[in-house]
Amino acid sequence: MLQTLQQMGQGFISALTWINLLAMVGGVSLGIVIGCLPGLSAAMGVALMLPLTFTMPADTGLIVLGAIYCGAIFGGSISAILIHTPGTPASAATAIEGYQMTLQGKAGKALATACWSSFWGGLLSCISLYFFSPLLAQLALKFMSAEKFWLGIFGLTIIAGVSSKSMVKGLMSGALGLLISTIGLDPIDGTKRFMFGQAFLAEGINVTCALIGLFSMSQVFILAEKEIKKRAKAAKFTDKIALTKEEKKILAPTVIRSWIIGNIIGILPGAGASIACFMGYNSAKQFSKHKEDFGHGAIEGVCGSEAANNAVTGGSLIPMLTLGIPGESVTAVLMGGLVIQGLAPGPELFTKYAPMTYTFFAGFVLVQFFMLAIGMLGCRGFAQISRLSDAILIPAVTVLCFVGSYAIHRNLSDVVVMLIFGGLGYLMRKFDLNNAAVVLALILGPISEKGLRGALRVSDGDIGCLFTSPVSWVLIILSIVGIFSPILMAKFEKKVTGEDEVVTES
Repeated sequence: MLQTLQQMGQGFISALTWINLLAMVGGVSLGIVIGCLPGLSAAMGVALMLPLTFTMPADTGLIVLGAIYCGAIFGGSISAILIHTPGTPASAATAIEGYQMTLQGKAGKALATACWSSFWGGLLSCISLYFFSPLLAQLALKFMSAEKFWLGIFGLTIIAGVSSKSMVKGLMSGALGLLISTIGLDPIDGTKRFMFGQAFLAEGINVTCALIGLFSMSQVFILAEKEIKKRAKAAKFTDKIALTKEEKKILAPTVIRSWIIGNIIGILPGAGASIACFMGYNSAKQFSKHKEDFGHGAIEGVCGSEAANNAVTGGSLIPMLTLGIPGESVTAVLMGGLVIQGLAPGPELFTKYAPMTYTFFAGFVLVQFFMLAIGMLGCRGFAQISRLSDAILIPAVTVLCFVGSYAIHRNLSDVVVMLIFGGLGYLMRKFDLNNAAVVLALILGPISEKGLRGALRVSDGDIGCLFTSPVSWVLIILSIVGIFSPILMAKFEKKVTGEDEVVTES
């Protein structure tokens, strides 16, 4: 315990270096810009920036990606409040009350509420990140090959969670991802698999190129085929971007409830901020003393939604960092950031690489303060950015996709892989298949394969070895629950949203 506290303290000292502070400011600012632009997403923004972190120290690179993640989740609320179009799905519930406040001339108040609530939701989520991560890492140290196989299988059940619209299509997407994950040399005996005579495929598909293609380049194709129109003009606001002490006191219980909700949702694989925002909003409505204000500009509704969706950020990092299970698309991309640095998520991050990990944790805490400051001071400027035309976005994102994928190994083959996955991602969206499911399977497939084959080699092919450990049975039960829980979550989300429908741009 004392050693952990010392590592936490050292983490803050390392996080306060000028390069890390600069990374926080730049990451948060970029994240807010990405978040407030309808059509972009947190996952897309993080994927675009992955190659740029390749030359950075590991802790600095992760801090940049974490800052973009937090900034983008908050940034979605700006366009949701001002033009009734959530920049990210995580701010869909914010638009319900936020835009009504804008129509009443309280846009500044709504933005201040979103920023203040996002800050507290994110900051409080760091508590669970600090507390639960080392505990889970200690448990993961006891995992042998069989447990790692079932851990991968449990992770693959997330596919059902990220594919709640159609589980069949989600499983099809996952199967495609598993097939792609087998490309390259066999991890056990070195046999060539699906390489088609291309030497650069020996190490398999580059995850970063796949991420850029699936999340970023595919979105370029989607935007390019639409008629380019001017975005709705952001509402002008003259009221002060601030909250009174009395308003903060009233909103405090809502923040606490939404933090708990968002944190739990973040830890649960497959749920994510888009569900948390509606659950936080619904909780605020249920406990409000002025239920009649909801639908007409209730400040508690904005607070509940934003505190919950930002509380997801810290919670979602816990299973990814400790067990290597990315719970949603953004953490899957962040996992790619670890891979770029040559790090594998799991217990080693808290033993061998503890200084780097705790520096990232400390940076994640400090990011919340920068988000509060930049959000409060820069809202008026970000409001204008939300109007940026697709005619500017399309070429800008395209250039970043090409430069980013080439920069990884300075090899044109990576650009080709990125374009192939961009086309694949585009077709998948057209047929309503799930890009995130492919990414999850691409990352988790090798974990399951190595665990299965390692266990069978040790037991001389006896499949019974997969069912002897109590930990294995716990993971089996969790996997079964993971398959069916999204159905219940989808029904709950439908009940929560009710008639409050918000149109988001895909």
